[in-house]
Amino acid sequence: MNIARLDLWVREKEGIQTLDRKAVDNIQLEKLNRLLEREYRRQGFYRNLPRQLKALEDLESLPFTTEKDLREQGNSMVLVSQSEIERVRSWETSGTTGPGKRVFYTAEDNERTVSFFAAGLSELIYPGEKAMIAMPFTGNRGLGELIREGVEKLRAVPVPAGNLNTFKELLEILDNEKPDTFIGPPVLLLSLLRLRPAGSIKRGLVSGDACPPGVTKAIEDILGTRLYPHYGSREMGLGGAVTCPAFQGMHLRENDIIGEIVDEKGKRVPKGEWGELVITLTEARAMPLIRYRTGDRTRFLPGACPCGCCLRRLDRISRMGAEKEMEELDDVIFQIPWIVDYRISRKGEELEIEGLTTAEDREGEIKRLLPGEWKGKRLGSIWKQAGSEDGPCYRGKRRVEDRENSRNRQVESR
Repeated sequence: MNIARLDLWVREKEGIQTLDRKAVDNIQLEKLNRLLEREYRRQGFYRNLPRQLKALEDLESLPFTTEKDLREQGNSMVLVSQSEIERVRSWETSGTTGPGKRVFYTAEDNERTVSFFAAGLSELIYPGEKAMIAMPFTGNRGLGELIREGVEKLRAVPVPAGNLNTFKELLEILDNEKPDTFIGPPVLLLSLLRLRPAGSIKRGLVSGDACPPGVTKAIEDILGTRLYPHYGSREMGLGGAVTCPAFQGMHLRENDIIGEIVDEKGKRVPKGEWGELVITLTEARAMPLIRYRTGDRTRFLPGACPCGCCLRRLDRISRMGAEKEMEELDDVIFQIPWIVDYRISRKGEELEIEGLTTAEDREGEIKRLLPGEWKGKRLGSIWKQAGSEDGPCYRGKRRVEDRENSRNRQVESR
């Protein structure tokens, strides 16, 4: 088994011959202290932090940065001039009021993300092959554009598919371009595989949403190959951790990101125990967050990775809020093989599914296989065959919707 490509990437970026835990710890402490000095000189949001720490363990003594901090004081976290900002990503957070979150990136930040993407993608993309990118293309080095640059670094051919097409349009891309690899959300990959099981896709890197075990198994059963989960977020520069050939967790980009797992009280948990992921971005130029609480639940896998890479491995990622229930539903519902996609909403003590199937005569069988209740709530459903104008039921992260507040309950179509 080959060592993770990320191991080679870290050695190249840091100019070292071998990578072991001592080297990683030294890199992290040196970069952390360099960052604290930058923060002190900037006199911004983190101005009251110490200028230096003696050991990595001392990081735990620093306060957390929260989502509320990011929404309300994000501008004071920026360490560069406006002229150095290449991209700003803004988005609203479900269930909150007031300003949305904004994260800033320099060209150097984006270049490092592209380089990381290329390292991770090199595990499953080969020169001359085609890679379908089902991620948002928003211009000015958006996520789709950065992935495309990463694919091109591997001398492969990117096939932009975006995240707004109908299933008909996506299947036409599959039929015409015949991509070897898929890059995008896990449920969308499963939808396409169920609509076109004999297509060209051989491998998949999934990101952008939770991938519960039931969805993973359904995808791998059709592909006949293992899936490559990736973890990233806007706050960490889009790229954070990626799967290696051992398929035993996702190696964290530890030369750029210090990860901690904490319990509900904010205390670090022993290695191997589950908790919330906290990140410190030691290499970010524009907006390096310190001890940022991600709201994502995971753990560091104990023991050494069979691939030989010493970088810590994250287990499966799940959200800790409203999206967690959707992940649990997906894990069960997508075990039914005729389901293409579905949207679910809540009203009082009822849950209602509006879903798409592979064939028009499957509604009765699906209803028979679905549970009549979910956690004490009645579960009802309406199903129809996926038509030419239907598209993915969620364009962003999947979640159970509140029927009274939802402005668009129907299955999305164009």
